[in-house]
Amino acid sequence: MAEAEEIPVDHPRHATALVGHEAVERRLAQAFASGRPGQAWLISGPRGVGKATLAYRLARHALATRPAANGPDLFGGGGAGEGPMNLHLDPDDPVFHRIAAASHADLRTIERRKDDKGRLRREIVIQDVRALGPFFALTPAEGGRRVAIIDAADEMNRNAANALLKLLEEPPENALLILIAHVPGWLPPTIRSRCRHIKLAPLPDTAVADILMEKRDGIERAAAETIAGLAEGSPGRAIALADQDGLGLWRDVVGLVGDLPRLDVVAVHAFADRLSRRGEEDSFRTAMDMLRTILTRDAVARVGGGGADAKPRLPLRLDRAVELWENIGRLVERAERVNLDRKQVVLHAFTALEGATRS
Repeated sequence: MAEAEEIPVDHPRHATALVGHEAVERRLAQAFASGRPGQAWLISGPRGVGKATLAYRLARHALATRPAANGPDLFGGGGAGEGPMNLHLDPDDPVFHRIAAASHADLRTIERRKDDKGRLRREIVIQDVRALGPFFALTPAEGGRRVAIIDAADEMNRNAANALLKLLEEPPENALLILIAHVPGWLPPTIRSRCRHIKLAPLPDTAVADILMEKRDGIERAAAETIAGLAEGSPGRAIALADQDGLGLWRDVVGLVGDLPRLDVVAVHAFADRLSRRGEEDSFRTAMDMLRTILTRDAVARVGGGGADAKPRLPLRLDRAVELWENIGRLVERAERVNLDRKQVVLHAFTALEGATRS
């Protein structure tokens, strides 16, 4: 994201609370209070679970206090007792305001940017990462640290990853690098090994439903709980589902697979037409994720998981369910990378599912 762009109100820069990850946050706070915080942290976990929120809390905390000169006295820890419990910074603090406005001179955020045609790139490129060299070479404007957040590091291409590795091999003094990764395994081992790793787990459905009702007025508890179940522990995904009429999409997908092995071809074509329209990119990905969710739940039910009431939904062998789950994921990823016709992707996914249930 370019620093001059308007920051959406729901952006993690603005978040004042982190829900469900108190133990992880305490570990981070105490690492900094020890006076030996390290210079690179990798925060991983599912999309929408709070990784960026934690990254900005860490950045605010680091920029609000100068590095300790003589050991464990950083951030008021003093080395005695239990130390700090979290990374909270008062929203009225000037550092909080400047970070929320993307105007803090000592914070740089690296994200996928738009290309010359105004389209969002599929990956973070080497020029973005190389810009961190001159950034870290400057003296901190406010006398403390310089901080960079890469969101998400697993979206870097190979050249960008190599440029980051060079920076990690010789980190500048008083620099803090925070890497966010949805799938940390996609990062080179040489990068992962140079970072202290924090893993965020999915939240319980009840916590996700609570967050959703707080963030979106007018959602009834029953609807919030249904959406939370679809979000798989991700508050960010739950909010996106609510904004995209996720319950309606879920009903459509379930309706189309409900009569398998018979497939309503006319209805599938109408559904594919809808998802291929301009502006429906998010709905397309959400619908394909829902189809994979059905396959996941079906597979789990077949091996005895998912609770006593869980029953397979599809007339499908376990190995075929797993194969379809993988193939649909790869197809959606390819569609987004090379701009495949979304209608053909949807039709292929449903016809492949139909064929598998007939075999």
